[in-house]
Amino acid sequence: MPQVTLGLSLHRPEMIPLISNWMLRHEAIFLEEPPDPDFEQMLSGSLAVDDYLSLLDVEYPTFSQQMCKLLRELKAKGKHIFQVEPFWEILLSIHEFFVEGHHPGEIQKDSVQYPVYLAERNATQALLAYYQIVMTGSFEESLEAIKRFARLDAARFRLRDSLRAQALAPLVTKYPSAFIEAGVIHYPLWRLLRRQMPLQNRVRLIFIADGALNTLGLKGHLFGPGDQLTLLYIFHSTFSQPKREALLAARSLIYSKLIAKEEATDDLEALPHLRDELACIQITRGLSIDDCRRLFPLVRGAKSSEARGIVAEYQGGLLRNEFKTL
Repeated sequence: MPQVTLGLSLHRPEMIPLISNWMLRHEAIFLEEPPDPDFEQMLSGSLAVDDYLSLLDVEYPTFSQQMCKLLRELKAKGKHIFQVEPFWEILLSIHEFFVEGHHPGEIQKDSVQYPVYLAERNATQALLAYYQIVMTGSFEESLEAIKRFARLDAARFRLRDSLRAQALAPLVTKYPSAFIEAGVIHYPLWRLLRRQMPLQNRVRLIFIADGALNTLGLKGHLFGPGDQLTLLYIFHSTFSQPKREALLAARSLIYSKLIAKEEATDDLEALPHLRDELACIQITRGLSIDDCRRLFPLVRGAKSSEARGIVAEYQGGLLRNEFKTL
């Protein structure tokens, strides 16, 4: 019986050793990225990692560079490595379609491209609207904008995970053991894979960051308030608990200003990103909607370090008492 593991992880450099430990235990590795024509050349060493990445639009360059080096080592050990991400593969084909001079109205509504186009368009439009509103709109308008984006982003994730589960199911059973890479927001992929796989095949779910959390004496999974809201909408498309939604949306407004955006490259053994996310989650978990409403105008134009100082001062009581009179 094939052993299939779905490993959910943060795309941060400090996770590479933990990801490596899991990948080494499996014969085949399925990456969360669309097929690239230069991938095999990079794996074989005939194309430099930096040259390969320069052709791509990567969100986390240090993580991507270290991951490529890890994949090269795994390939040299005889591992079978595949890129399987149908949603992004289809989206790239749509972009090429537009580059050739076509327009959205020419996408056939009965094609696999059409739902991908709609999901990406709707989520992107909602994200751009959120970016504009959060900088100039009111707190209440910002809450509505982030909830709207989270719902449309959840719809995009549902389609993305569904397509990937369908593509992976017939592939992973060809090997005695297979490791599937995915980000933590793809938690629902586990359930979709189980539905697609034959009953005798079990899919093990691993939260890779849990091992690192254990070294800090902690348990649980790392989900910020925005991820929590999106996951609620992924699992329950008609979810409606206004107070809970508003609280998660409000906390996510503050969380997004606190979390470090840049990749740390030094002292990775100290788990800087993990500790940072954990700290930001713990800080925002203690905020009420009223707290977020008071903090929002103070942090929305601030840098991360400035926002942390503002929130720390507020939670220390120095600002909280002043706001009681507003």
